[in-house]
Amino acid sequence: MQLFYTPNIEKTDKQIIFPKDESRHIAKVLRKNQGDILKVTNGKGSLFTAEITEANPKQCLAKVIEVEEERSKKYRLHLAVAPTKMNDRYEWFLEKATEIGVDEITPIICDHSERKSVKLNRYERVLQSAMKQSLHFSLPLLNEAISFSDFMASEINGQKFIAHCEEGMPRLSLKNESKAEEKITILIGPEGDFSSEEIKKAMEKEWKAVTLGASRLRTETAAIVACHTVALINQR
Repeated sequence: MQLFYTPNIEKTDKQIIFPKDESRHIAKVLRKNQGDILKVTNGKGSLFTAEITEANPKQCLAKVIEVEEERSKKYRLHLAVAPTKMNDRYEWFLEKATEIGVDEITPIICDHSERKSVKLNRYERVLQSAMKQSLHFSLPLLNEAISFSDFMASEINGQKFIAHCEEGMPRLSLKNESKAEEKITILIGPEGDFSSEEIKKAMEKEWKAVTLGASRLRTETAAIVACHTVALINQR
């Protein structure tokens, strides 16, 4: 199944008006014609079966035949991950986390962060592409980049974990500590890890310090391991 994405569709809509980029892809690249059937998502958990009524590269139109709802997850995962020095590594993380199943992503700027700014428009396109590729119907929420201290000051509900590599500081196993069917937020630091001050501040705010295993992992790898661990726990 090939999946198309149009964010402004509601479940009660009878017609889909595709944005210019999807219209061009449908009509000019894929050479779809009037009467062809498409599968479309709004990124909000809905899957639409639609029949093309106008195959125009500038504005493709389709009538809705059927609407299905994605089976809701029993957990919610929020990953707060420091931007990597090489931007393509962060984009790899975004892609794979979307495929595995993440609900919310926040880039956090830390004491040891080498990259202080992010390109949210580019990241959003990566998420959309990964959602369509993996045939998910829910697009992860991508938040604005935020400093570590501001993130600590925000209200976070559910289980809260900070994964770090600081020796001499007690850490628990994420695999053993995380519980199924709950909201979970996991902090992943930059290449230089979180600073000692950041770890202490998080623990003072009742974040549990965790390890992801014996190996020292890159930022993007650690984020994927965390994402996959939570997904596996929720398959029990």
